[in-house]
Amino acid sequence: MTQLDDLLPIGLEDALPARAAAITRAMRQVLGAMDAHGYDRVRPPLVEFEHSLAGRMEGVATRRMVRFTDPESLRTLALRSDMTVQVGRIAATSLREAPRPLRLCYAGEVATIKADQLDPARQRLQLGAELVGSDSVAAAAEAVSVALDALESAGATGLSVDFTMPDLVDTLAEDALPLDHEQREAVRRELDMKDAGGLKAVGGEAYLPLLYAAGPFEESLERLSALDAGGVLASRIDALREVAAILGDRVRLTLDPSERHGFGYQSWFGFTLLSDASRSALGRGGTYSIKGSDEAATGFSLYMDPMLEALGSAEIPTRDTVFLPLDHDRAAAASLRGEGWRTVAALSDSDDPVSLGCTHRLEDGTPKPL
Repeated sequence: MTQLDDLLPIGLEDALPARAAAITRAMRQVLGAMDAHGYDRVRPPLVEFEHSLAGRMEGVATRRMVRFTDPESLRTLALRSDMTVQVGRIAATSLREAPRPLRLCYAGEVATIKADQLDPARQRLQLGAELVGSDSVAAAAEAVSVALDALESAGATGLSVDFTMPDLVDTLAEDALPLDHEQREAVRRELDMKDAGGLKAVGGEAYLPLLYAAGPFEESLERLSALDAGGVLASRIDALREVAAILGDRVRLTLDPSERHGFGYQSWFGFTLLSDASRSALGRGGTYSIKGSDEAATGFSLYMDPMLEALGSAEIPTRDTVFLPLDHDRAAAASLRGEGWRTVAALSDSDDPVSLGCTHRLEDGTPKPL
């Protein structure tokens, strides 16, 4: 084999011991925080029928999925690109009779066939929680609170939350600022791009003020209220204020009313989780409807790579590790592991306990410092 044979595809990488240890610690802490709030973990399969993955949620692009043919059924299979869709399927099928609101959480790898321009990764660890059966103000506030608890339990600091209003254009386009369906999609696209010239070109000049409405939460809400022709956004503005009041001064709050972050399936409420220590968003969430069952839900997803960036360097913490000589007392070693010690057994007389990262040596059934 040549060196070229050992290269990984673009966007994929190995997690070496320090990083793998950091990922494991953070995952346990995040899942523990979700469990503490009553969220039960589910583990969907890595591969499903493409039609099922694409059919449970609006805005899921099959072209981003890694697809192949199932040799058994001869139907098209796909690697999941978002676990939220799978949780929706579970809620609508296997757990359709479970009491609502249904609280589920998850952690697993997702993959895309092509990376985004701003994110070269094609495989990532996604963690999240879904509250199925409600998209109320209380559900929205719970989703944000649980997400913050999960990040803080992993050690993230300097957190802020950016609220969004995913269905803003559709709400305004009905009567207040009329647009036909083709124009709506074009206006949404140009607002996503923050392109004032493009917005004018597609007939969305009336929506230009939305580009400048983003900012600190209260200031942004005041600007949005001033733009609200006919008061069609009044209920949404009131709801955002309720969510913010529940969160209090826990974190810094901002509002970008026209931002959708590519989550085209969200309904009235969305949010992005940010940290001063990370260049990328740590997670996103919001309200949505599970396609097929039309059941309301609220949830969020966290992504491990920006989370680790926010947590700092991934160094393996020093742990008390006992070196076990070739003739060691196996019962004593088992007893030490039961007490929480880490052991490394010698495989030959030449094994060096220091180079193997050991802090102690087992002598006469007792760990002695090196």
